[in-house]
Amino acid sequence: MEMTPTAHNGANKGEIAKTVLMPGDPLRAKYIAETYLENPVKVTSVRNMLGFTGTYKGKELSVMGGGMGMPSMGIYSYELYHFYDVDQIIRIGSAGALQDHVKLMDVVIAMGACTDSNYAYQYGLPGTFAPTADYELLVKAVKAAEKQGTKVVVGNVLSSDIFYHHDSGVNDKWRSMGVLAVEMETAALYMNAAAAGKKALCLLTISDLIYGEEKLSALERQLGFGKMMEIALEL
Repeated sequence: MEMTPTAHNGANKGEIAKTVLMPGDPLRAKYIAETYLENPVKVTSVRNMLGFTGTYKGKELSVMGGGMGMPSMGIYSYELYHFYDVDQIIRIGSAGALQDHVKLMDVVIAMGACTDSNYAYQYGLPGTFAPTADYELLVKAVKAAEKQGTKVVVGNVLSSDIFYHHDSGVNDKWRSMGVLAVEMETAALYMNAAAAGKKALCLLTISDLIYGEEKLSALERQLGFGKMMEIALEL
């Protein structure tokens, strides 16, 4: 009997934990599962968007890739919340720093997510929705970072639909408003969580400097975000 709820996820109901860590890169999900989880089991590999469930310090935990961009995050997080009864998703991703005080490999916690996306159109709201993190998860993340001895920067990020922007001055405008960093998924995750009455938090490691030359390689992005991963695991 077919028990898979969606066309995008091969897991059966009950095979995904209530808490899911969600990197964009499915290979990072594989790395986290093999490095940190006890007895990880691959529960989905549809479209090579790998997902695993195991335990961490005795508690069941899943980790699954979410892909690039808000359409991809929108699909996977929606399905996890609505079809797999997930309670909270912690995105662990990379971002480009927009502010000079945000350095390479710093961990940014997204308190809110600005966006140039039309994702919120679907809700028919009579104004502009401000996507924000779950406060309880945010406080826990800050405390976990302090215990770990890792400095974190908390504030607003930008979730953009556009990686190669036609307007060469667009980053200057967001930078002038104090936005810390730019990435491509958080706003959709926070909106899906709000609409579902669930929890979400986004942790980002700075992989490149928009106003500098430093940046991480693809392999460093895949394997080198240990501090961020360990903060997320404590949530």
